[in-house]
Amino acid sequence: MQASASAAIDNLELKADINISSITDASDEELIEQSKQGNHSAFRVIVERYEPVVAATVIGMLGSSAEVDDVGQETFVRLYKSLNKFRGDAKLSTYLTRIAINLSLDALRRQQRNRLKFWAPREEDSLPDELTIDSSGDIDANERREIVRRAVQMLDPKHRVVVVLRMLQGYSTKETAALLKIPAGTVLSRLSRAEDKLKNLLEPLIEDL
Repeated sequence: MQASASAAIDNLELKADINISSITDASDEELIEQSKQGNHSAFRVIVERYEPVVAATVIGMLGSSAEVDDVGQETFVRLYKSLNKFRGDAKLSTYLTRIAINLSLDALRRQQRNRLKFWAPREEDSLPDELTIDSSGDIDANERREIVRRAVQMLDPKHRVVVVLRMLQGYSTKETAALLKIPAGTVLSRLSRAEDKLKNLLEPLIEDL
């Protein structure tokens, strides 16, 4: 009896391992369908699979803002609430990126409104003093990344979002245009202006980058 019970437990554990493995290896479409049926493990796999994509998008848009975590979490909350509306017309990564971008733009608008309550906005033409290169010209890889990241944050939202999608996330011009619902020509013109601004900001680093 004891041996039989032990064998049964081992069999259940084996089945559980197989189920977990099958969920982990499931396609996005399968995970979506399972999630629609209330399978929380399936949705957890979606979160784990696409958390890096969402994080890269939100951090690219908001930098070190205190709202980064909230926007990242809200992105997956919005996905969960809209599961029944998801038809698979776009890849899940694209769908999540669109949600993350829209929420990030909302956050930037809130930040802008809050800033306007206390001081007038001004155009930034140079990096903050604490992020410029010292007289020795020595700068390590981490410092370079931080300076580039801060430079991107100095772009206005409509140019920043194009840089994040095209240059950081690797979307094509056509894909970026579809995500933002703007003409491809507008994507190209905004990207060109963003590149000019970044070049001016990063001019002292060009030889080191």
